Order: sequence, then structure tokens, then C-alpha cells
Amino acid sequence: MHPLIYDWNTAGRTSVRPPGVMLDDETLRDGLQSPSVTSPSIDDKLRILHLIDALGIETADVGLPGAGPHVVADVERLVREIVSAKLKVTPNCAARTVLADIRPVVEISQRTGVAIECCAFIGSSPIRQYAEDWTLDRLQQLTEEAITFAVKEGLPVMYVTEDTTRADPESLRRLFSAAIRAGASRLCIADTVGHATPEGAAAVTKFVASVIEECGSTGRVGIDWHGHRDRDFAVINSLAAMDAGATRLHGAALGIGERVGNTPMDLLLVNLVLMGLRTSDLTRLGEYCEVTAAATRTEIPPNYPVIGRDAYRTATGVHAAAVIKAFRKNDRVLADAVYAAVPASLVGREQVIEIGPMSGKSNVVYWLEKRGIPATDELVERIFAKAKGSTTILTEAEIRALLQ
Repeated sequence: MHPLIYDWNTAGRTSVRPPGVMLDDETLRDGLQSPSVTSPSIDDKLRILHLIDALGIETADVGLPGAGPHVVADVERLVREIVSAKLKVTPNCAARTVLADIRPVVEISQRTGVAIECCAFIGSSPIRQYAEDWTLDRLQQLTEEAITFAVKEGLPVMYVTEDTTRADPESLRRLFSAAIRAGASRLCIADTVGHATPEGAAAVTKFVASVIEECGSTGRVGIDWHGHRDRDFAVINSLAAMDAGATRLHGAALGIGERVGNTPMDLLLVNLVLMGLRTSDLTRLGEYCEVTAAATRTEIPPNYPVIGRDAYRTATGVHAAAVIKAFRKNDRVLADAVYAAVPASLVGREQVIEIGPMSGKSNVVYWLEKRGIPATDELVERIFAKAKGSTTILTEAEIRALLQ
């Protein structure tokens, strides 16, 4: 952060956030549940996996083998890639809390020699229980049978209660306690329909921490937060859950996922780095998003934060003037900060000055000088007049046509 910026974000903080929060990437599994994405080829999945690793993300959900042989094949290929390429990322797999879903995970683990984390999920809220005609006794039985089996087969288990943020305390206490007794090493709070507010995310995380303490498992059982974007609280809810005790946060590239999607992993990463909670190299963040977008045929909106085409572009005269003055002071940090909260250099980008109907003459002068073109008064006036008469930003071709 530039030394001239006073940071109100930390001015009122009285507690110290624990460093080193972990991340779990759901791009290759939960992210692909979006009804609008195209399922990537295995080659594209491998590229995404390598980019997940390059960003320093600790774990990645590589699929749900219980969905069928085609998923089993892809999951095994991805796990073998982690081994052969010596990637640091650790694989995990989703599974319903039934033996039929967990067996394929066990078999892939045995064939590859990798202890794949089993992410066993089950519905928990009373509304789900009523809609599905489930009983809490049956949910507890399935939980105990599935986790006991997975642990016996040598798999670490993250136990996921779907719709945690709308479940009552007693149902959660009973299911989480059963999971801990059966050997689960992590408990995942799932905001499955994006119901939670930041206050709710913190409250349920603290409650789950209290259940772990009641079971005498503090320090042995970790807490995950898995959020969705339905109320557009996904990133702030993840941070609220982290502050309340969650030690691993989930997300997917560009926030892809069912309905309106999951927590955007890219934006979560940026915020954690800016907050000093991670030291990840984010210069390949754009590539991670662009490869995922191309592989899933997802369009990145121009105004998407940090990664979108317009994130570091300006054609507004007063804004551009400040950035230009910073550039002329030969201060890259100043130029990155004067009209940006996220430094462009942090993610391998740079500030771009455009020319349009809201531009000043300084935009034109800078554009010409940047390209080594003499900024004569006549040329500046010609381009400026064209810009003022336009309804959009002038393209490179339009401006160069005016140079003739």
C-alpha cells in the first residue's frame, strides 16, 4: 500500500487475524454445476489444475467419482498429474454420504497412492428434511456409516452439511458430533443457497467451533466455509467466517457454479493478499480466469473486478489526469494507487489511458506520447474533437486514421 494512503480498513480493528488461511478450489467440480457452462475437456482441466497450483491454492476438488465412469477417469487423470508433475496442491473429491459414492474415491486413492480427501455431503436443514422425507435419525446413521468406512480405508474426511446456514442448532450439533466421533478431520459449513449475511456466517461458524470444543476436538478438527453468491455476500461472508474461526475457504474461478455461482476464488485471493493474510503470487490470476472462461465458455464481464477488461482502463478526464501525473513522476506504485484500490501490478496488469467523449486533452497527449508520436497542437485538437463527437471510446484504428 502506498505510504500516502490512510487505511481505515485497519484503523478500528482490535483483534489480530490469524495468518495462513487455506483455500479449497471448487472450479473443477462445484463450479461445473452451473447450468450455463460447458464441461471442459480433460486437457483444459489439467491446465486449470496447474494454474490452481501456481496460485498456491492448497486443495482442489477434482470431481465427484460417484457420478459415473467418465468422472472416475477424469479424476484419476488429474490425481496422477498431481503426482507426476509434483504439484503441491492436494486433491479432494465430493461424495454423497453413502458408501456407493465413497468407494470410487477409495479405489482411485488406492490406484494412485494418494490419500484423497473425501468431501462427504448430506442435507441438514429441516426444510430439506421435510422436502426429502428424511429423518434426523437416518441422516445420523448415514453420516456414521459413510465416515467410518472412509476413515477405515485411509481417507481423510471433510464432512459437509448442505444448507448449514438454514439448519437449526440441535440438528447441526447432532450431525457434526456424530461426524467427529466417526473420525472426520474437517467440518464444512455450506451456505448452499447463499442465504447467509456476514453476521450469520460468523454466528454459525462460532457455533460449529463450540461443537468441536464440546467434543474435545479443538485443534484436531478444522472448519471450512463454502459460500454461494445468491445475495452477493459470498466474499464478505467468507471473510466473516474466517474471522469467526474457519481455517479453509472455498471458491471457484470467476464465481462459476450452480445458479448464480460460488464464491469467486480470484476475488477472494486478491482480498486475502491485500489484507496481508496470504503471500500468493497473483501475476497468473488473469490467466487462471481466462483459461477457465475459455474452457467453460463463460464470458468475463468487462466490469468484472480486477480481471475484467475495464478494471484498469479509464477515459474520464479527471481520473486519467491524476494517473498521468503519477506516471510522469516515475512512480509506478503511485500510478497504481491514485485511482485503484487493487494495484494493477499485483495481478500482472497495468493502467491504461483511453480517449473518449469524457476525456480531457491530457488523455490525448498521453496516448500519443506513450506510442512515441509527437503531440502537436493540431493533432491533439483533431483527435480531441473526434472523441467529443463520439459516443464510445475511440479504438486504436480510429485514432491512427486521424494521424494521416
